[in-house]
Amino acid sequence: MQRVTRASVTVDGELVGSIGPGLCVLVGVTHSDTAELARKLAGKLWHLRIMDDEAGVMNRSVADTTREVLVVSQFTLYGDTSGGRRPSWIKAAGPEDAEPLVQAVADELQALGATVATGRFRTEMLVELVNDGPVTVLLEID
Repeated sequence: MQRVTRASVTVDGELVGSIGPGLCVLVGVTHSDTAELARKLAGKLWHLRIMDDEAGVMNRSVADTTREVLVVSQFTLYGDTSGGRRPSWIKAAGPEDAEPLVQAVADELQALGATVATGRFRTEMLVELVNDGPVTVLLEID
């Protein structure tokens, strides 16, 4: 995830999702992921204290501040580059399994009170963002 001042997703020239200050969350799904893990991920994203307070210290969560989150599916996060010069995508779940779990993250964030924008599955997306800080955090849920 990245703390952003703004972020957006465009598909075929159409703006399909955008936020102002908040979090841009790139979600990778692997074969062992479940709906319960998606729910836990959303809760952790919602409450993780990586937003600045009045003193400029990361003491607040997106729940305490802007409440804006852009959720984008990113199967390439599971690219394995350990062999050869071309990544293997074998650890990434197929779209039929990944799409409902990415949507579950977005739905749970919305249920928690977030204003959620999303990308569009199975498309070539142009993701534009301005990283604030820069702050980028890798978050894995077990």
